[in-house]
Amino acid sequence: MKIKNLRWMVVGLIALATVINYIDRQALSVLWPDIVEDLFPDESALERKQIYANISIVFVFAYAFGQAIFGKIFDWVGTRIGFVLSIGVWSLATVAHAFAQGMLSIGIFRAVLGVAEAGNWPGATKGNAEWFPTKERALAQGIFNSGAAIGGIIAIPLIAFLTVYFSWKMVFIIVGAAGLLWLIPWMVLVKAPPGKHPWITEQEREYILTGQRRPTSTETGNEEEEYNPSTGELLSRKQSWGVIIASAAIDPIWWLFVFWIPIYLNEVYQMDVKTIGIYGWVPYVGAMFGAWFGGLLAQNRLKAGWNVDKTRKLTITLGCLIMLPSLLAMANPGGPTTAVLIMAVILFGFQTAIGNVQTLPADLYGGKTVGTLAGLAGMAAKLGAVGLTALVPWLTADGNYTPAFVIGASLAITAMAAIWLLIPKVEALKPKKSQANNPQQKGSDDEELNTSNV
Repeated sequence: MKIKNLRWMVVGLIALATVINYIDRQALSVLWPDIVEDLFPDESALERKQIYANISIVFVFAYAFGQAIFGKIFDWVGTRIGFVLSIGVWSLATVAHAFAQGMLSIGIFRAVLGVAEAGNWPGATKGNAEWFPTKERALAQGIFNSGAAIGGIIAIPLIAFLTVYFSWKMVFIIVGAAGLLWLIPWMVLVKAPPGKHPWITEQEREYILTGQRRPTSTETGNEEEEYNPSTGELLSRKQSWGVIIASAAIDPIWWLFVFWIPIYLNEVYQMDVKTIGIYGWVPYVGAMFGAWFGGLLAQNRLKAGWNVDKTRKLTITLGCLIMLPSLLAMANPGGPTTAVLIMAVILFGFQTAIGNVQTLPADLYGGKTVGTLAGLAGMAAKLGAVGLTALVPWLTADGNYTPAFVIGASLAITAMAAIWLLIPKVEALKPKKSQANNPQQKGSDDEELNTSNV
C-alpha cells in the first residue's frame, strides 16, 4: 500500500496533538470554579487565587524542564516513540486530575502534565526536519503552530459545554482519553521515518530526502556530512545562542496573553465570565492566521529563489515589526472590541515569526542535534515566560497594563537583535576550522566554514 502526500498527514496528526495539548492544559482554568468548591471549600477567595497561582507556576517550571528533557528523548528514541511517550504520559496525567484530593496531588499532576506536554514542541520540530524538505519546513511548522491557536479558540467553549453534562472530574477523564485515542492513528501511520517508511511513494520519498540533503562539496563532489555536535560544542556556537535568546525573548509575549487575557478583560473592562467567553477567543483567530501566513510566506519566498538566510530573517523580522506597534497601542486601546482586535494583530505577528524561529535548529544542525537545540530553546522560552508572568502582578498593581505591554515590545526588539547579530547567516553549520583540522586541538579561531542550505 502506498499513500500519497504522507508528510502532510503526519504534520496534520502533530497539529491535532497540539490542539489536544491546549485543551488539556486549559481545562484546569475553565474548571477551576467547580474544583475550588469541591477541594478547597474553606479557603478565602484570596487563598484560592494563590493556590491557583502556585499550581500554574509549578506547571510552567515543569514545562520548561520538560522542553530540555524531551529534546534529548526525541533524539535518542526517534519521533515515533518520542510522541508516544509525550502524549501518552500527558494524557494519563490529565486523567489523574480527576482523582486529585488537594493542592499537593493536583500540583504533582500538573507537574507531570507540564513535563510531558513540553515534548510536543521539540518533537514537532524534529518531525518537521525528518518529513519535510527545507523549502516546506516553515509551512509545516505553521500548520503545527496553528494547532495551538485552534486549541486556544475551542478549549474554553468546548470544556464549558462538557460541564453542562459532566462533573469536572469526568471532564478531565474525557479530555485525557482523547489524547490516548490519538495514539492509535499515530502508531499506525508513522511506522518509520520517510527514508524507510513502507507506505510512502518513491516520488515523495525522493522529494523529501533530496530537499534535505546538504549541498555537494565543490572539491570532492560528495554530499557534506551532517554536523551533529555534542551538547557542549553546540552551546559554544553563537548561532545556538541566537536561537535560544530569540526563543527566550519572543515566547513570553505569547504567554503574556495566554495567561492574562481573561484577567485583563475583567479588570480593565469589568467583564464577567460569560462576556469573557464571547471576547476571549478572538486573539487566537489572529494567531491561527499568523501561523499559516508565516509558513506560506516563507515557502513562497524560498520557491521564488530566496535563500534560507534571507527568508528566515525577514519573516521573523516582519512578525516582530507587526507586534511592536501593536503592543505599544495596547497602552490605550479604547473599547474592548478594539482591544481584542489589537491582541489578534499581536498574536498574528507572533505566529508569523515563531514558526520560522522554531525551524532554525533544523536549518543549522544535523538531524541528531535538532531535538536537543529545540529543547534547550524551548526551556529558555518557558523560563522567560515564568519571569514575565511573575512580574505582571507587580507591574499592573494599579490596574494599568501599559508597563507589561512595553516590556513585551522590548522583547520583540530583543528577539530580532538575537537573530541578526548572533546568526550571521542561517545555513548548515560545519565544525569550527580548528576542530575540522585537528579534533584534539583547543583552538581559539572562531572562523567557521559554512555550506548553503539551498
